[in-house]
Amino acid sequence: MGAQDWPGRLLASVGQGGPVDSHFVPCADVPKAGVLVALPALLASGLWQHTPEHFQLPPGYYSLVHLFLLVAFLALARVRSLESLRYCAPGEWGKVLGLDRIPEVRTLRAKLDLLGQESTVAAWGTQLSRQWMSEDPESAGTLYVDGHVRVYHGTAAHLPKHYVPRQRLCLRASTDYWVNALDGQPFFVVHRPVDPGLLKVLAETIIPRLEAEVPQQPTAEQLAADPTLDKFLLVFDREGYSPDQFKAWKARRIGCLTYHKHPGPDWPVAEFQRLKVTLAHGNEEDMNLAERTTVLSNGFAVREIRHLEEGGHQTAVLATAQKLSRAAVATLMFARWSQENFLKVRHEVVRVIV
Repeated sequence: MGAQDWPGRLLASVGQGGPVDSHFVPCADVPKAGVLVALPALLASGLWQHTPEHFQLPPGYYSLVHLFLLVAFLALARVRSLESLRYCAPGEWGKVLGLDRIPEVRTLRAKLDLLGQESTVAAWGTQLSRQWMSEDPESAGTLYVDGHVRVYHGTAAHLPKHYVPRQRLCLRASTDYWVNALDGQPFFVVHRPVDPGLLKVLAETIIPRLEAEVPQQPTAEQLAADPTLDKFLLVFDREGYSPDQFKAWKARRIGCLTYHKHPGPDWPVAEFQRLKVTLAHGNEEDMNLAERTTVLSNGFAVREIRHLEEGGHQTAVLATAQKLSRAAVATLMFARWSQENFLKVRHEVVRVIV
């Protein structure tokens, strides 16, 4: 229903045509057409880079670019799921893509199943990740790692239950561990249907990959000449707290920033100094900061920097990186909220795809 390009669809159905090119005509009052404003940003983020190298579709009416853009536009338009398309006018969405109409939900699901093979998506993601890191090596020197629980609503797999903080329930779910830049932009994700925990994923998967992929790491001669120099810096929350791992990673010249899991009593207010801190997005803020050397339970000495809030609460941060100032530690640690905001938005995108 709603198909106007019936000659092109007829030829595509018998293997004599397609995929078709987008063709835009003057229109008025097209719902959701504002998503086209985001097209340059989608292309700049890599939506169409290396895509033809990794993804193929059998001959048909719709092309790869139509499907990729449709899913991206649905996420931007806050369409909650593919099933919701059954209640949308397919011709109106078709005008946004330069087509007479978008695919039926059943057709769209079948094509996304072909494109969503895990090995293919992983290879594409790895290539994009290397490119993003090489384009911004300064951001790749400080990496944020956090886990995100993805609830599974299907019946094809029997996944273990996870605690889902958003719903305060134990539900069948898998866990994605995201590696992001300082501003929240993603580099790559590690998917774990059975969650072994952040520490195990860091040690077995994420750190070996970062050692191979992070650009402009110090050479062996530079590391030998400067004992305080690190290859790169990892920032994560209390789930990654482990004195033994801190010591082992420092031996591999990898710096860490995380919250202190057992901070102990508050420090005297007289120890804190008011310093001007430049936050991740450039705005400046005055913070009360203090620093001590803290010996952990395994005898490993690290830096502990505390932030005294206006209400009297003290936030304790542990740092194995020696070259960072107190203000720099505060900047990098509190920039974790950029990643939290990314994960919140990404949760809405996944709901659309699923």
